Amino acid sequence: MLSLSNLAVARGGVTVLRGLTLSVATGQALILRGPNGSGKTTLLRTLAGLQPPAEGTYDLPPDSVAYAAHADGLKTTLTVTENLSFWSRIYGGPGIDNALTALNLTGLTRRRAGELSAGQKRRLGLARLLVTGRPVWLLDEPTVSLDVASVALFADILRGHLAGGGLAVIATHVDLGLPEATVLDLEPHRARVIQSTGFDEAFA
Repeated sequence: MLSLSNLAVARGGVTVLRGLTLSVATGQALILRGPNGSGKTTLLRTLAGLQPPAEGTYDLPPDSVAYAAHADGLKTTLTVTENLSFWSRIYGGPGIDNALTALNLTGLTRRRAGELSAGQKRRLGLARLLVTGRPVWLLDEPTVSLDVASVALFADILRGHLAGGGLAVIATHVDLGLPEATVLDLEPHRARVIQSTGFDEAFA
């Protein structure tokens, strides 16, 4: 479902990763590993269509991607229910009941997002994935701010997504219990400082 061919990505007009060629099938996860600043976020932003590749190509089915970035993508003045309902309508995905239950949010439905703790906000942000109906999840450090129990909860959700024929590309240093996942070390693909042909405002 996802394929990269000699892909290079750039941050601030400077190529940071080069020579990425691989494929990821449905039901599989790709774990991105590398130190801070190695290009994990830049690669995910490129795959999400938020910036063009510096070189090469990638292939994803149209309208297949749900992207969970560092920001939780929440409207602070809206309740938990209102936030999820908004995203469900935007994507035309399933209802929100399953997402509320899966991320342990049923007791917070009437609380405004701005009143939630950091971990609760993160769980609500991740719940958006379940109301998109999208098969490809691009996840940038999805377990930040989550306690141990919530990490386990999300790992179960992720395994269910893959078992149902989904696909995930995940930048994380946390063990999510995905023994069959492919791990991509970005260190060998880090580029020397080469100016790209275009300029973008993405920062990793």
